[in-house]
Amino acid sequence: MLPRHAARRAAPPGSRPRHPTVKITLLDDAVRYEAAPGPLTIEAPTAGTEYSPFHMLGSSLASCTFTVLASWAGHANIPFDDLVIDVRWTFAEKPHRVDAMALEFRWPSLPANRLAAAQRAAQLCTIHATLSHPPSVAITGTAAEERAA
Repeated sequence: MLPRHAARRAAPPGSRPRHPTVKITLLDDAVRYEAAPGPLTIEAPTAGTEYSPFHMLGSSLASCTFTVLASWAGHANIPFDDLVIDVRWTFAEKPHRVDAMALEFRWPSLPANRLAAAQRAAQLCTIHATLSHPPSVAITGTAAEERAA
């Protein structure tokens, strides 16, 4: 088995970067998304913590952003095994909904002179674009057919 750091180095020039397995950590109104050895895991502070729809929403933004940044890093020959992304959200009322989301990444191996480029790359995430320009949502349904009397 390869050591953790060896398994997720930047891809050699000309090859496709490999997306590492990840760990999602559930926090109160946030998720943390980071590379981790082994299969995808979702961890919570207590056994009673549920993976809520809000955690799923935050996870989708974190996952998309991680994938974009990992791809960008592979092409730039920058290791990304220490990239950690936190997504937090706040709520609004009338109607109850997510009001704002904030994504922060910490990337110790990212050279300081590449930070602005990484931030621009992160904005290429399709989920970020979707949340920035919300789609229309149609709700349809079916019910049991009534029986003839």
